[in-house]
Amino acid sequence: MEFSIIIPTLNEQVLLPTLLQDLQDQTFQDFETIIADAGSKDGTVEIAHSFGAKVVPGGMPAVGRNNGAQVASGEFLVFLDADTRISPDFLAEVHTELETRFLDLATCEIIPLSENSLDVLLHDFSNLAIKLGQFTDPHAPGFCIIISRRLFKRIGGFKEDLKLAEDHDLVKRASHFRPLRVLNTPQVQVSVRRLEKEGRVRLISKYVAVEVYRILRGDIKTDIFEYEFGNFTREEQLQLDARVHESKRMIVRIRREYARLLKISGGNLSNLPAEALEAIRTQFDALKEHINSIVKIAHRD
Repeated sequence: MEFSIIIPTLNEQVLLPTLLQDLQDQTFQDFETIIADAGSKDGTVEIAHSFGAKVVPGGMPAVGRNNGAQVASGEFLVFLDADTRISPDFLAEVHTELETRFLDLATCEIIPLSENSLDVLLHDFSNLAIKLGQFTDPHAPGFCIIISRRLFKRIGGFKEDLKLAEDHDLVKRASHFRPLRVLNTPQVQVSVRRLEKEGRVRLISKYVAVEVYRILRGDIKTDIFEYEFGNFTREEQLQLDARVHESKRMIVRIRREYARLLKISGGNLSNLPAEALEAIRTQFDALKEHINSIVKIAHRD
């Protein structure tokens, strides 16, 4: 068997059927689906069984993913979340790139199921950070990690004692043996329900904490998640809109430069001399400051 799809769940009867239907509709069918359920009180488990999925005990995401991996038969483990969507050709595209690029560790672009400008900005920034970081600071979101089962076992799976960024930690450790690469074609669509539940600026601060604070300030501090947000004044909203607009423009410029460097480097930026990367690194540092300024506006007292 080629793939084991592992999905941690807790009370996901609303969204899980959509993803399971996406899986059922795949053009590539050499896979199994494993649901690691953390004690759902709704119909999640029954729904999983109705789609023919295996169900194992879950817990926190790292625990559930590890439990799913323990019973997996696939050569590759594909970690998704219950609130994601995939196209009918997703697994076929993943299989093709893994084979042609000889990969053991991969992720893909994430697309928000939203047209909200802040949602798009957040995900664009995250995609860019992952693409640039695959050569120097490899990390990936837990809802799109593809890893060979042998590599997963070699590194001992997810660390279950971590409270945050256990997905990034797994990729970091795995990349010591095999490089992380971002797949070119497959994409995962992700729900913005957490953005809607917690408030966009609040959750943006969490993503920035993972993508930026840990780079700029070292270990993530738990108190950055304790801010409360009210309504913006007109002046603050204008500042926020201006920074979002400029951040989008910067992302477009960096994407173009990234594509150019990727082409001339034969697909591996690490092949380039250090000075060739300096311009794009400088641009990305400026982008991080812009994103950070958005959070600072939101974190007013």
